[in-house]
Amino acid sequence: MAPFNLTPSDPSTFILMGIPGLEAAHIWIGIPFCACYITSLLGNFMVLFIVGKEQSLHKPMYLLLCMLDLTDIGMSTSITPKALCIFWFNMKAITVGGCYTQMFFVHMLSIMYSAILVAMAFDRYVAICNPLRYATILSNTRTAKIGLVGLLRAVFFTLPGPILLSRLPFCANHTIPNTFCEHMAVAKMSCGNITVNRTYGLVITFVVIMFDVMLVVLSYSLILRAVLRISSKKNHQKALNTCTAHLCVMFISYSCSLFSNLTHRFGEGIAPHVHTLLANLYFIIPPMLNPIIYGVKTKELHEKVGKHLQKVITCGH
Repeated sequence: MAPFNLTPSDPSTFILMGIPGLEAAHIWIGIPFCACYITSLLGNFMVLFIVGKEQSLHKPMYLLLCMLDLTDIGMSTSITPKALCIFWFNMKAITVGGCYTQMFFVHMLSIMYSAILVAMAFDRYVAICNPLRYATILSNTRTAKIGLVGLLRAVFFTLPGPILLSRLPFCANHTIPNTFCEHMAVAKMSCGNITVNRTYGLVITFVVIMFDVMLVVLSYSLILRAVLRISSKKNHQKALNTCTAHLCVMFISYSCSLFSNLTHRFGEGIAPHVHTLLANLYFIIPPMLNPIIYGVKTKELHEKVGKHLQKVITCGH
């Protein structure tokens, strides 16, 4: 293999390899990617439609769920269409501006997603630990403001990424071993010093994500303590059921994110295609499963979904 030219250059495009080592199977890999994406869009748009249509669901819990659905749609859309273009049409080129834009939305939506999970944990904490004050503490207006703060925080922490990359010199290597532009994957192509980029990536991972996880753990610790004090077995079970869907969503989301981050930074012995698949699964699996989990586990939403599906079936006949 010829050595890379070490003369700094200003590339007009980067090349996304897809899943390195599995190029021969790209066409087949694209099928489950596409199926997951379509399922994600249908599920999330259905929840948004039902919550918007049903006045009885205009509550903070469902407002947060709508925020999660919009973030899910954004996360899967930020990578899947381009990934399918790579898998099926071999369209691997992406402009530098397009790459930085995709990277911004990928990381911004990830941080926003984490913020919404924290807000949902707080919502369950208030509902179980302070039920009489729930309407006072969490009104729809206040919930919307929490969402806005989460969005501003996500933008604030994500914006330095593209700016730091734009200052780096790039040599002849413009190939990214992934289906999408990720901050460290792009930084590693540079022939300059990327210490600041590495530090920034670790700060985001540990300060933002780990801080959010700690808040979620704290909320559920307080919830568990409150639930254990409930003497009635029926009320005990009811309180736990209200948290089941959220706990399932958090487990799937944070486990995918954790495995992806740890293998990317510390899993030197892991095959490249495993790194790439884990990174993609974080943006594909949770958005597909979240509406299914909430649709099944949340009784009120489950009933409304069933009612609307029955109407559709009736109209079809």
